[in-house]
Amino acid sequence: MVICMTDKKEYKKIVKKCSPNSKTRFNCLRAFVFGGAICALGQGIFNLYTFLKIPESDAKLLCSCTLILIGVILTAFHLYEKIAKRAGAGTLVPITGFANSMSSPAIEFKSEGLITGLGAKLFAICGPVIAYGVTASVIYGVIVFFSGRLL
Repeated sequence: MVICMTDKKEYKKIVKKCSPNSKTRFNCLRAFVFGGAICALGQGIFNLYTFLKIPESDAKLLCSCTLILIGVILTAFHLYEKIAKRAGAGTLVPITGFANSMSSPAIEFKSEGLITGLGAKLFAICGPVIAYGVTASVIYGVIVFFSGRLL
């Protein structure tokens, strides 16, 4: 076994030569278009509910539930992955991406049973995100509470 030592500059040259070029601008544009399309779909669903004379507060809730349902159905039929391959990061941010990240492990491990499969894997991907969000909101709430007391 031959071990070859290289300096940092030489290593960077090797990595740059072997790494594929990134299409950052195209990927950002594609994510913007697809993410915007998902948000436009959500606005269209909201407008439909308000057109049907559903109160605005209920229409907002129904719109969120409908988008979650669409995300879960697309995940169940393995269509969300195909869309995500084309859309890139545009499918991660909206509520449908969260629905996909919650339902995908649950659907994949459903054969292992309700507790060890569905229950254990349901929060595999977004469990840390939820934990971080709750922790950050508690810290923020404490800061706001005490800064309000000091002012």
